[in-house]
Amino acid sequence: MIFATTLRFSLLGAAMSAALGLSACSKPADTTTTTDDSTTTAQKPTKTLAITQIVEHPSLDDMRRGIIDELADNGYVEGQNLKVNFQSAQGNTATAGQIAKQFVGDNPDAIVAISTPSAQSIVSATTTIPIIYTAVSDPLGAKLITADGKPFQSNLTGLSSQLPLEPQLDLLQKIKPDLKTIGYVYSPGEANSVSLRDALKKALPARGLSLLDIPANRPTDIGMATRSLQGRADIIYTSFDNNVASAFEAMAQAANELKLPIVASDEFSVQRGATAALGVNDYDFGRTTGKMVYRILNGEAVSTVKPEVMNELTLYVSPKHAKTQGVVLSDELLKNAINVDEKVKTASK
Repeated sequence: MIFATTLRFSLLGAAMSAALGLSACSKPADTTTTTDDSTTTAQKPTKTLAITQIVEHPSLDDMRRGIIDELADNGYVEGQNLKVNFQSAQGNTATAGQIAKQFVGDNPDAIVAISTPSAQSIVSATTTIPIIYTAVSDPLGAKLITADGKPFQSNLTGLSSQLPLEPQLDLLQKIKPDLKTIGYVYSPGEANSVSLRDALKKALPARGLSLLDIPANRPTDIGMATRSLQGRADIIYTSFDNNVASAFEAMAQAANELKLPIVASDEFSVQRGATAALGVNDYDFGRTTGKMVYRILNGEAVSTVKPEVMNELTLYVSPKHAKTQGVVLSDELLKNAINVDEKVKTASK
């Protein structure tokens, strides 16, 4: 399979609706506004937006930045006519539940839940305040949507990225042609990570491959879990696991020692030590989420903003990290990928 720099897959979610309706949860305007979407910041009513994510790490942080930037470009500017309350659960699901209760008490105009655990906590806390989830890879497994793609609750919508598994496996085998066993360190408490584990176990036998899955309950367990792959796995695969992402340097250090290449699903993981990643651009993911948030803040009913899937994949590589982890990337991969090493070098000049 030849990778293009950007691999496009059809959106499984519905396209953006053009219908405008008044949200039942929208608060009264603080200032004079008009029905024209081109109104200036001063003309738009002040809105309150609550944002939570399970933990702070570069991928989720960049998504959040994309949301805020998209809203600003559409007239809702933080500190002017947009009040943003951001809370991180610091990797603790109990804290995520407390944040959800606080947000419900604050009664904002909308809540953005970044990551699966945060989305699950918010959804269980309110059926009235508009919720927009994002950074969710398996909304069906997380019980956010039904099998036919509809939200479980009328106040819920969001953006997911259900990465096709076959291109990921193609990449793993291109990086390690003699691949036999894939090491997978994951959080058993994250529904998206468990779903991916199950999908890998189902798909790998047809390729003559096996999975060695190692649970890690806390970010502090990631380094030790990775080292347990020594002599037992040929490559490491990770995707959208927040514990792993928050402790990625520990995984990378262990992988470097073991000469095990890491393949991830986001650019920041490659910057932080992975050999390669095939995934969505986090900032663009945030901008797309921001468009959905804007529609709701601008008065559209949540029920008209259908859940979507964003699957525009980009291949990121780091020849430097690949060498450290014991592999050499082929010319075919390099010519069709974004070289993160060169990108970082250019940015530092």
